[in-house]
Amino acid sequence: MQFYDPEPVYKGQSFAESVARAGYDVEVVTGFPNYPGGKVYEGYRIRPVQRSEQNGVKITRIALYPSHSSNNIGRILNYLSFAFSAFIYLTFFVRRSDLIYAYSPPVTVALAAVSARLFRRFPVIVDVHDLWPDTLAATGMISNERALKIVDCACNWMYRRVQHIILHSNGFRERLLGRGVPPEKMTAIIGWTNESQLDRRERKIPSNMLNLRGLKILYAGNIGPAQALDSVLDSARVLQQEGHGEDATFCFLGSGLSRDALAAQAVELEVENVIFLPQVSQAEVGAYLASADVLLVHLRDDPLFEITMPSKTQAYMVAGRPILMGVRGEAGALIESAQGGLTVAPEDSHALASAVRRFVAMSEEERRTLGVNARTYYWENLSMEKGMAHFIELFARVRRESA
Repeated sequence: MQFYDPEPVYKGQSFAESVARAGYDVEVVTGFPNYPGGKVYEGYRIRPVQRSEQNGVKITRIALYPSHSSNNIGRILNYLSFAFSAFIYLTFFVRRSDLIYAYSPPVTVALAAVSARLFRRFPVIVDVHDLWPDTLAATGMISNERALKIVDCACNWMYRRVQHIILHSNGFRERLLGRGVPPEKMTAIIGWTNESQLDRRERKIPSNMLNLRGLKILYAGNIGPAQALDSVLDSARVLQQEGHGEDATFCFLGSGLSRDALAAQAVELEVENVIFLPQVSQAEVGAYLASADVLLVHLRDDPLFEITMPSKTQAYMVAGRPILMGVRGEAGALIESAQGGLTVAPEDSHALASAVRRFVAMSEEERRTLGVNARTYYWENLSMEKGMAHFIELFARVRRESA
């Protein structure tokens, strides 16, 4: 996996330790931490290989080009450099392995593992969190049709050669069936969140979340083109124009390619019921979620996102706050099944504003019930304990079949 602790990931050290507790000798092959800022974290220095061990998990960091900017060339170099290092390490230096688990995104991680398999013959399981090349087109990272076709061919080549594919949503399964992947080769396991950092009852409210007007509507996470948060900003402007600007404050927590432009747009439009909070560490996010009255998920109105499960959904559910889901399809259906909030059409600023007014009209007890419902649904259906049981069972099965 290219991204790993201390980067903000949910399948990181805790996941690796759970696999080790199941009786596996685990080695994590990853990069030097630089996500999401694109700069190598303090205390790390890029070198060809760096080895360490933590709680019984061997961690091998390999060289990459650090980047996560709006410059697509930089991000492509980031992905390809890690993939090249991973291919070299897995082909020539890794210990004999019974199983390789490759976490995607980016898909270049899976391509490196499958390419190395041509020489080492170990079975490979790929965990698909983002569906390429669909994600590249939906987010605008790549729009060139020829380039997208090349990525599509590479992905299909990889799917044919892996032993099993883990999918982050049931909708991905339908897409891959259409691309010729056999159904018995796929298993959908909807992921969990970083429970240890988010499941805490007593928290101090961050100072910049105090004294805000009305309900605190918090969006926490990446602020990029895929999130289409200009629609959310427009919803805030609609409420302000209708005389409801005092009823709610939209809080944007995080960083991303669109953050500065969105903040500038808020100033230009004189939208006063929004604030932009600085990026915080993963350990601090839980305090912000617990301080909000409503937690917002929003993605572009794109067919791909109808079968996507945004990972922040599970974090929001653990936080026990009502959720405002601006995503069609599977994610919206999950919140409706959990009775954990309200769903609206994405990129519909008036529908979003209307949903905010509905939250405002609710009693505090009604909002609390929605949050409790979301939290209860998570622990009964989506927890790491339940998800890991599926992973360990699948790992054992693939090992037996490949022996």
